[in-house]
Amino acid sequence: MGCSSLIRTHNALPTASFYHNSANFTVKCSSNNLSSHSGLVERPWKVADARFVLEDGSIWRAKSFGASGTQIGEVVFNTSLTGFPVLPTYASRFQQCFLAGLVIRSLSISSSNWRCKETLGDYLAERNINVNDVDTRAITRRLREDGSLIGVLSTENSKSERTFRNVPYMGHLVFHANLLVNGLGGTASAWDFEDNGRNKDTFNVVAYDFGIKQNILRHLASYSCKITVVPSTLPASETLKMRPDGVLFSNGPGNPSAVPYSIGTIKELIGKIPVFGICMGHQLLGQALGGKTFRMKFGHHGGNHPVRNLRNSSVEFSAQNHNYAVNPESLLEGVELMLLQYHPEASPGPHDSDPVFGEFIQLMKQEKVKA
Repeated sequence: MGCSSLIRTHNALPTASFYHNSANFTVKCSSNNLSSHSGLVERPWKVADARFVLEDGSIWRAKSFGASGTQIGEVVFNTSLTGFPVLPTYASRFQQCFLAGLVIRSLSISSSNWRCKETLGDYLAERNINVNDVDTRAITRRLREDGSLIGVLSTENSKSERTFRNVPYMGHLVFHANLLVNGLGGTASAWDFEDNGRNKDTFNVVAYDFGIKQNILRHLASYSCKITVVPSTLPASETLKMRPDGVLFSNGPGNPSAVPYSIGTIKELIGKIPVFGICMGHQLLGQALGGKTFRMKFGHHGGNHPVRNLRNSSVEFSAQNHNYAVNPESLLEGVELMLLQYHPEASPGPHDSDPVFGEFIQLMKQEKVKA
């Protein structure tokens, strides 16, 4: 759920100390000078004392680099073991960085990848994102036990701890407002990559944009699909005028109930044309058929979530990033649709679910034959 008010945590090696308010103790972790691949000690970022405050009142002391100031957001943990360098932007998901903050346990001071254009600290400083070193494993355990929490990252040492303890409770309003304003956008541009496809036939696909990932579009294009990306508010009647072979309801951040106007559109399109829902698109399709969505305790965020294909009993590892899900008890029997709660395009993430795009192609082929 990449959006304007997320603070992500990721596990590595401990480098900072933290203070747990309720237990009243301090834990200090080693913070040794590290050498880069060139053998020289490099500290390219401005380091400052920082505090990470959760709405339960706990305060975690750490070091901040790359940016200064205060940010409020919903704290989630990510279980990816690889691909985590792109978490600040969910690269190829959005055109800009939407995280309010990134919480890590230790920072590598070397920049050795041949594709690297700038250091992580420089990148985050340009986008005013606070990055703190804290015990992310302890925070993750807290979130697993208590559920999702609002948090504050700050380098403003002039403010009292009492002030920060009160901020997260107001953060609920800020978070949901930012989510609605910045998280759900629309576009109306065409994507035409039919020459890059694997199949001879070309399919016209209309993609409803609820916050669509660029690599979902690239994957569809690689299967000889001409893609027209449309705003999430486009009426079904306008979509049908385009005479598409299929419709994609994309992923997107936040609560699917925040876009109720899409339910009527989906109801009009189901049964008339092949549809494919991914993540939020999956949830909206569920709501359109009378299903109920609910907020999960701490959501799924990572690239190693196993799922079982009930049709062939195979198990796939999937990339997931959502805080809401469809209540399985509210689902209708006998209605077969193509939709996924996770991200099959694997950018970043496992490639187990890539064949699902081919299944969508076959579904559109079958409908073409019927016509």
